[in-house]
Amino acid sequence: MKTRKVLALAGVTLLSAGVLAACSGGSATKGEQTFAFTYETDPDNLNYLTTGKAATADITSNVIDGLLENDKYGNLVPSMAEDWSVSKDGLTYTYKIRQDAKWYTSEGEEYAPVKAQDFVTGLKYAADKKSEALYLVQDSIKGLDAYAKGENKDFSQVGIKAIDDQTVQYTLNKPESFWNSKTTMGVLAPVNEEFLNSKGDDFAKATDPSSILYNGPYLLKSIVTKSAVEFAKNPNYWDKDNVHIDKVKLSFWDGQDTSKPAENFKDGSLSAARLYPTSASFAELEKEMKDNIVYTQQDSTTYVVGTNIDRQSYKYTSKTSEEQKTSTKKALLNKDFRQAIAFGFDRTAYASQLNGQTGASKILRNIFVPPTFVQADGKNFGDMVKEKLVTYGDEWKDVNLADAQDGLYNPEKAKAEFAKAKSALQAEGVQFPIHLDMPVDQTATTKVQRVQSMKQSLEATLGTDNVIIDIQQLQKDEVLNVTLFAQTAAGEDWDLSDNVGWGPDFSDPSTYLDIIKPSVGENTRTYLGFDSGKDNEAAKKVGLNDYDKMVNEAGEETTDVTKRYNKYAEAQAWLTDSALVIPTTSKTGRPILSKMVPFTLPFSFSGNKGTSDPLRYKYLELQDKAVTADEYQKAQDKWMKEKEESNKKAQEDLAKHVK
Repeated sequence: MKTRKVLALAGVTLLSAGVLAACSGGSATKGEQTFAFTYETDPDNLNYLTTGKAATADITSNVIDGLLENDKYGNLVPSMAEDWSVSKDGLTYTYKIRQDAKWYTSEGEEYAPVKAQDFVTGLKYAADKKSEALYLVQDSIKGLDAYAKGENKDFSQVGIKAIDDQTVQYTLNKPESFWNSKTTMGVLAPVNEEFLNSKGDDFAKATDPSSILYNGPYLLKSIVTKSAVEFAKNPNYWDKDNVHIDKVKLSFWDGQDTSKPAENFKDGSLSAARLYPTSASFAELEKEMKDNIVYTQQDSTTYVVGTNIDRQSYKYTSKTSEEQKTSTKKALLNKDFRQAIAFGFDRTAYASQLNGQTGASKILRNIFVPPTFVQADGKNFGDMVKEKLVTYGDEWKDVNLADAQDGLYNPEKAKAEFAKAKSALQAEGVQFPIHLDMPVDQTATTKVQRVQSMKQSLEATLGTDNVIIDIQQLQKDEVLNVTLFAQTAAGEDWDLSDNVGWGPDFSDPSTYLDIIKPSVGENTRTYLGFDSGKDNEAAKKVGLNDYDKMVNEAGEETTDVTKRYNKYAEAQAWLTDSALVIPTTSKTGRPILSKMVPFTLPFSFSGNKGTSDPLRYKYLELQDKAVTADEYQKAQDKWMKEKEESNKKAQEDLAKHVK
């Protein structure tokens, strides 16, 4: 799903749960409050039910509420549903819709109550419109897969029912301990049928706030392409006491002048600003505001370098012959060659182009599923993966998969793997050097610097007589069109790409690993250059059918969480060894200046109602002065202790919902 999920490699968006999530000692501002920030990508629509793109979710998740949301400790708490229950067999979830839930127009006028039927209408619309996010629930809800495929045209046979105006019920195919975390996603959000029909094709138009209804904490007041997005507090919102910011103003920033956000923060134009340690002005800024520079916690978004194993388009290329195209294709199908790229890539140097030398390690990630994303039997996910990975070969025995350090870069390993690859490839008639095209937004300084750093380290390690990285500097729209926004694999015009990442939709490893299954994965083209479900030859050659089988077997384990996570760890180990998807960094873990009271926003590693990505404005509080590093650290320590206690209590309370 191209949601907040397939994410364009960020140049500015930045804020983690850590920055935005418990209480600080700073004094909160009084009177009308405005939160001013920046954004980089305009949405192509406001359709929260069908889109999967981050640019849309950044907006709609602040104006549309689903059944549940996250509190500041990551617990799921009531939103449109004031209460819920699950059957003993784990298959039936029943939600009671609150009486004071209402739909409002963009002008704040009451339109209608939010009813259980609105959730049924929303899911039917998502299925009928082939929502990019439907895969999240298509195999979960009874009968939905058959309806989506046209095998059954009667939606009443799908496992969602409005029992009465205040009760909506879902029937699942099999137990999902993480089901409730999916309810924060747009594909399960409600929509008013009368309004939907009245708008027709004009529903959810990108620049028209009046094209959707609102049941959330904010109303979208205006959106001007490549200029500004403005929100206002919904004065009649059911939980308005927890909405502290009256207005939100986002200004478009193209990423070129990296000193601009900090300057705008200092002059009061912005409430928070991402800092760029590699900019010429950073040294002076550091002297002036050293006590206020805060490094955020790492979030669960993972940026990667993808490998296009079946490239079809060559509009943007430095290749000059068919022989070069064929040689590159054969090289990328060779696992030893891909491992040479993974081991030969200095990711600390790469990250330093964004975070500076001091902060480079703070954003590094070594596996696609973050190592601490889930835990079972006293181990975190990274530990489980390491146990499986070492069985693939000696090259993995000393690899550290923990965050915040580069566990992959090893020039000697890179050279050894390349030597094996070159011998095999020469026997196939491959000509060296291998030319690898990498597209990059030429207007975003740090993005260009990162790709140049990758080129430098790979060519230095492997030699330009063996590998040449051909950087294709393009306009931002061109890059998006041949990576993130490409509609089919034929439009993916690159060999290596670091332009996308993935943020989880729900609290289970499948939210990462399912998306690149060759059978039904929604993002095989974005990460690997082929369309899923078409029995792709390149996918077969690299062994992705084995990966598909491992992920499917893990998904079939629904009762024993430890067994389930260990099976997913096996799939992650295979993926790591394959070097098809090379993790680089998290989205957060970066330096900022901020007037946000630390730890006042909801927290979650997944879904659309936490702050791991993107920013949510409900609960946010501001203070008069910039947060200090000392303030932040004290707030973090306090929050971590409270979070552990709160999560434990929430887990114990789950039994109360089983009926």
